[in-house]
Amino acid sequence: MELPVPIGYEVSGVVTAVGPGTEIVSGPVAVGDEVIAFRIHGGYATEVTVPAQKVLRKPATLTHSEAANLLLAGSTASAMLHAVDAQPGETLLLHAASGAVGVSVLQQAAQRGIRIIGTAGRARLEEVRRFGGIPVEYGDGLLSRIRAAMADAGVSALDAALDAAGTTEATQTSLALVPDRRRIVTIVDPRAAAEHGFLMSAGSDPETARYRDAVRIGLVEAAERGDLVVPVSREFPLDQAPQALAFLADGHPGGKLALIP
Repeated sequence: MELPVPIGYEVSGVVTAVGPGTEIVSGPVAVGDEVIAFRIHGGYATEVTVPAQKVLRKPATLTHSEAANLLLAGSTASAMLHAVDAQPGETLLLHAASGAVGVSVLQQAAQRGIRIIGTAGRARLEEVRRFGGIPVEYGDGLLSRIRAAMADAGVSALDAALDAAGTTEATQTSLALVPDRRRIVTIVDPRAAAEHGFLMSAGSDPETARYRDAVRIGLVEAAERGDLVVPVSREFPLDQAPQALAFLADGHPGGKLALIP
């Protein structure tokens, strides 16, 4: 990858110009249509030119701020469930369940009949419960609390573990509770995955990228039906992008952020 890379990976907006005969992923498109674009560069802008194969119609049920945050978290969540071959009736452990990816995992798993035990900070436990997960507070004693939650739910064993936290605690807990390392996946800790022999899911991997592209339409349709919501914590004017990034770097945004041109 050549630097500098224009930042801004997904956007939502209105088509202002389109080439003759152009079709986007969702079909025909015209000036004035509301659309989203995903896996692009340079989204921190008032206008951006993007390839048609990266554009889909915007779900009418979502605001632009919500729609601009749908596909990265949604496709990452779907790829994690796919990586461990999660099946209806199974019980999975999810680290960082109240984050953007975690909330999408919770919703997609619930739609497929998959139970999630999800870790979060004390202030975010209700968010896990809101989206159908069994919340467990992370921190000292996590392993014991997860086992207690399993017992309360009548679960004797976990089928897989999904790590969206990247902490040593998450790695050690996953390894202690899921014996099959082919059913442990992380999106944030490639070093631990390599060291312990479990899976790493990254959009830079060509196969994973193809999978994420393949699920885009399904995610848009789920959002359209109201089956997939995108919690947005705050909106910032585009010229306050540095402040938005500083807020995100604090580590507890409480939902997705959106820049408004």
